[in-house]
Amino acid sequence: MGLLFLVLLLSLSCVMGLPFSNGFYYSNGLHSRTLGHGYGEGLFNGVKLVVETTEESLFSHRGASVTLPCHYRYEPALASPRHVRVKWWKLSENGSPEQDVLVAIGQRHRSFGNYQGRVQLRQGKQQEVSLELRDLRPEDSGRYRCEVIDGLEDESGLVELELRGVVFPYQPREGRYQLNFHEAQKACQEQDAVVASFEQLFRAWEEGLDWCNAGWLQDASVQYPIALPRQPCGGLGLAPGVRSYGQRHHRLHRYDVFCFTAVLRGWVYYLEHPRKLTLLEAREACQEDGAQISTVGQLFAAWKFRGLDRCDAGWLADGSARYPIVHPRPNCGPPEPGVRTFGFPDPHSRYGVYCYRQR
Repeated sequence: MGLLFLVLLLSLSCVMGLPFSNGFYYSNGLHSRTLGHGYGEGLFNGVKLVVETTEESLFSHRGASVTLPCHYRYEPALASPRHVRVKWWKLSENGSPEQDVLVAIGQRHRSFGNYQGRVQLRQGKQQEVSLELRDLRPEDSGRYRCEVIDGLEDESGLVELELRGVVFPYQPREGRYQLNFHEAQKACQEQDAVVASFEQLFRAWEEGLDWCNAGWLQDASVQYPIALPRQPCGGLGLAPGVRSYGQRHHRLHRYDVFCFTAVLRGWVYYLEHPRKLTLLEAREACQEDGAQISTVGQLFAAWKFRGLDRCDAGWLADGSARYPIVHPRPNCGPPEPGVRTFGFPDPHSRYGVYCYRQR
């Protein structure tokens, strides 16, 4: 009987020319379609279902809360409300898989993965199905789809969310080109960051990032940004831009990595101490001050968004020594703003320390 039913379904789709999708048949021209960014509409029984989101990208910062707007309506308007199913998910980008965020039917909601406990549906107005997202994280940046399902009909719209942040190149104590893709992901995570996307690296290049070492990006491609062409960095004949080595093997190939970290929830400060410290003493000193030793990502975020400017090298959590310069001046490194590095000194060497205290 099951085989006969399958044969009948297949023959029906061939004879009638009806597309088969998700186990339901849709009449040609009636199935959902998204008309550009933030707008979708479909027609059933002479009634049009329209889903609207914002066409503007939303900008926020780490730890904040944001509402991704989504509303739906019918044309012509219906005399009585209908029960719909709502689904929010984060679209695949740069090789990362799609992520379910939330599904809802009436007052019943279910959230997924690392969105659990951080999302809820806002239904303050009639036919509003906006998504409230709390405690934003760097990995929350991206495009989200709001889908409204009414019976066999579904329509959707897109919302783009960007977190303010900073891209920084990173290499471990072992030196240049030591990280495969998985190790690169872990290295960024340890610095309170995530692997940067191409869009984030490109934006950093537009803002002046110039780095001659190739690094992993979120989609497992390897690229590097050049603002000032020079012989060791692709040659003088190439225009400024982001150079690409293309996709590389996740395990076999080794490079540096470009990390992305968002605005801090707490603050980074140089610990005033009567003497210079070894790495171990630096960790203990931050703890005694009610803080913890800063990561590289936290120092970059403090430099970029809090204007941290200090001409004193200090220990960081990964065992490197660095210092942030917003206003270049004599005896404080190159003439451009940036985070200077002393590399990875002997742990028994003595420096200051940068601590991080949560708000």
